[in-house]
Amino acid sequence: MFVERIMTRDVLHVAPDATFAQVSEIMRLKKVRHLPVVEADGRLVGIISHRDVQRAQPSTITTLDVGEVKYLLSKVSAADIMHKKVITCAPSTLIEEAARLMRPNKLGCLPVVENDRLVGIVTSVDLLDFFLDITGCWVEGSTRITVSLPDQTGQLAALLATVSAHGGYIVSVVSPRTPQSEGKRIAMIRFDADDAERVITGLREAGYELSVDITASAK
Repeated sequence: MFVERIMTRDVLHVAPDATFAQVSEIMRLKKVRHLPVVEADGRLVGIISHRDVQRAQPSTITTLDVGEVKYLLSKVSAADIMHKKVITCAPSTLIEEAARLMRPNKLGCLPVVENDRLVGIVTSVDLLDFFLDITGCWVEGSTRITVSLPDQTGQLAALLATVSAHGGYIVSVVSPRTPQSEGKRIAMIRFDADDAERVITGLREAGYELSVDITASAK
């Protein structure tokens, strides 16, 4: 799945000549922590974070009076405090690749650009929502089990077939293969069933080692 499926398309942004007061007010009223800085032609030229705004404000122990502070801040523009080197992605970037860009760089958002023009934005909240969706967390009444499997061809397919054979309808499957697997892999399966206990009993009778993480009555 690509970034264009989860990105916000109607992106709040400011022009390079926006005043500090305008930037601060937009962030406060709209409750956003990042503002892309965009030229009139839509070209992305920078980004401002909530932390940048905080850093630009005078210290609480300043000897300046209110009038002097307002005057100095009136001279500060978005271009003065923005980050000019912005890490971005394209609409066709895989969602997990976007996450791999954000995590090591400790980014709270990733502007999405096409031909240097801003077309969307992906935030850490968007990624969290995506994770919740693909793991089926919003499906009420489903049961999640964790099963230990030999890391061999056909083992996961056989497990899913066994769940289905005992009346379980697969909601989601997560079974990453990692270098630390050492001959084993973990499969986390969420399923719906009229009788979840029947499915669980059938799996155990088939020899599967499993734990029940969420009961059928959990929401």
